[in-house]
Amino acid sequence: MKKRSDLIWTLIGLVAVVLSCFLLYRELRNISLDDIAESLRAISVSSWLMAALATCGAYWALAWYDRIAVAHLGKCISWRFITLCSFTTYALAHNIGASVFSGAMVRYRAYRTKGLSPHEIGILIVFCSLTFALGALLTSGCVLVLQPSLIQRVADLPAQFSVTIGCTFLALVALYVLGSWLQLKPWTLGKLHIEYPSLPIVGRQLLAGPLELLCAAAIIYFALPAENNPGYLVVLGVFLASFSLALLSHAPGGLGVLEVTFLATLPELDPADVLAALVVFRGLYLLLPFALSLLVVLGFEWKQWQIRRNAVGDNN
Repeated sequence: MKKRSDLIWTLIGLVAVVLSCFLLYRELRNISLDDIAESLRAISVSSWLMAALATCGAYWALAWYDRIAVAHLGKCISWRFITLCSFTTYALAHNIGASVFSGAMVRYRAYRTKGLSPHEIGILIVFCSLTFALGALLTSGCVLVLQPSLIQRVADLPAQFSVTIGCTFLALVALYVLGSWLQLKPWTLGKLHIEYPSLPIVGRQLLAGPLELLCAAAIIYFALPAENNPGYLVVLGVFLASFSLALLSHAPGGLGVLEVTFLATLPELDPADVLAALVVFRGLYLLLPFALSLLVVLGFEWKQWQIRRNAVGDNN
């Protein structure tokens, strides 16, 4: 049954990629590669540095996800190990796609060496996903309330509708905080029983989740030109919408989805400048971490092989 479900989501991801690429082609047929290259050259050194710092901040926040989950489990694992595990997990998952490779395998291989049981690793994975969901709800809710006109870039709807949706998102976050405060019954997900965390843990979740999204959106913001720039809140709102669509589509790396969404919702900017900013985002947030994560995986597996070989030698 699970294999069939994985196959279905894989097919959905492929269909999403094909559809997005078709829509993207329609948007890009009048834009040359020279235009995009010129826009990339126009990005200042300081903007590149700020985008790089934002990338580091995003991955630091992602490592904080795992750190918070480990604290919730009451375990003690070094920050260095957690950071490498989290970095590798998200770098692979962002590029390969959640439907194909959710990062569970990396976490399982890594945290088993630290004595965590499969049940505890399952809770850790769900808890990290919950931290992201809380961050997305909290950040989206704030953006929709503070920038209600943003919804009109997507649909012809009144600003009040944006405020209503934003308040609903914030209410859901408040209910989670209330459940933690009252220590309600644990959630049951199959064989997993996930207890409400303590309020200090919840506080960290509500910081780490938004921080990762704020930094990821900042990469694109810093790469966009100052002229006709709609402002950080608008870029953040568009990023949240495009990132959510990319996750729902299961398209690897949000291929085509991010581009189509940004081009459609930022009409005041030159399309070549928008695409150049997304090239910077993909390079710093997706491709470079992906390459580095492969080195981390190879190093980890090499170390595990040496440990097994030494164990066999000691037994002999």
